[in-house]
Amino acid sequence: MALTLSAASHLVSSSTRVSLSSSSSPPVSLSSSSSPHSLSSLRSIASSSLFPHSFLVQRKHPINGKISPKCAASDAAQLRSAKEDIKVLLRTKFCHPILVRLGWHDAGTYNKNIEDWPLRGGANGSLRFEAELKHAANAGLISALKLIQPMKDKYPNISYADLFQLASATAIEEAGGPDIPMKYGRVDVSAPDQCPEEGRLPDAGPPSPADHLRDVFYRMGLNDKEIVALSGAHTLGRARPDRSGWGKPETKYTKTGPGEAGGQSWTVKWLKFDNSYFKDIKEKRDEDLLVLPTDAALFEDPSFKNYAEKYAEDPAAFFKDYAEAHAKLSNLGAKFDPPEGIIIDNAPEKFVAAKYSTGKKELSDSMKQKIRAEYEAIGGSPDKPLPTNYFLNIIIAIGVLVLLSTLFGGNNNSDFSGF
Repeated sequence: MALTLSAASHLVSSSTRVSLSSSSSPPVSLSSSSSPHSLSSLRSIASSSLFPHSFLVQRKHPINGKISPKCAASDAAQLRSAKEDIKVLLRTKFCHPILVRLGWHDAGTYNKNIEDWPLRGGANGSLRFEAELKHAANAGLISALKLIQPMKDKYPNISYADLFQLASATAIEEAGGPDIPMKYGRVDVSAPDQCPEEGRLPDAGPPSPADHLRDVFYRMGLNDKEIVALSGAHTLGRARPDRSGWGKPETKYTKTGPGEAGGQSWTVKWLKFDNSYFKDIKEKRDEDLLVLPTDAALFEDPSFKNYAEKYAEDPAAFFKDYAEAHAKLSNLGAKFDPPEGIIIDNAPEKFVAAKYSTGKKELSDSMKQKIRAEYEAIGGSPDKPLPTNYFLNIIIAIGVLVLLSTLFGGNNNSDFSGF
């Protein structure tokens, strides 16, 4: 998954089985033997327990800017637990690219020129409906939904929109990428007639690649830097000619998997998130690595090239810009409940006593606890440090007292030799 969304990888085997248990419901077991993007497979799912019938059957609801869908805000505790389950899924199924793609495709339909929700598109869970799944750019994403649905069953108080974005961001982080500053609480659309029309997602090989990228991503409200940074997600995944029409059937880097073998990757280590995508395109050294027309445009267009060159040389700059762009993309078009969103990754800073003391010697646990207690007793905490370094002031005061004692106590004839 990455910028040219229609050419992204689909890593789930045709015989994939997923089983996730819940204390409140029996384990869900899924299997697929049909083409991942055929309409027949979608219709068969509509009658199964995997997707509730109301999610895939067209229902006639009038759509307008004043629609008031059922609230689907997410529960913070369930979001945290689901994130841990997604990490397990990633480590066993190697499905990082397709989960990234799932989140991107749900959000990437946003149109900044349309104010009304959900007409504006964006991260609203609409991708779960057949009406949107059958868009050409979404070929193969039924496999991602099969992976995610057991999570939804286990955690019913998480909206689909949140679950898609949680999976996408977690996949980036678990692949070695930056931590994404995410927020949650997205509200789901309630019916398939609220899905956006086809054609809002980018194409991999348009006649004028740079112009096409700007047309699509400027419509989302993104700029050139964000376009190039997001393109770097192509460091993950593969393209398959039988699904996207791009790439080789297999290469020396993909013929043995992991996951389902085959396809052509953009990078050698296509499950590792780093800046290899930019370096490999720049060097053009390996014909077994995929370069789409929209990839090549990043080093041909003068504005794009400035950022692509920078990211090829500076991985830290790429990580920083990517994290910001990914978070922005994940919020596009979303309607949040509560309006400010829900933050789940704001755990208190771990207390490190060395921050509040001097010297290189490691302190004992009891001393660390004492320092923390003293620090908090005067109104500070490791989470909200005091504006001045009170411990340094204390140390200085003690030093002054020792000096004064030495100067004015010099005539004391007490004998300390016994110590």
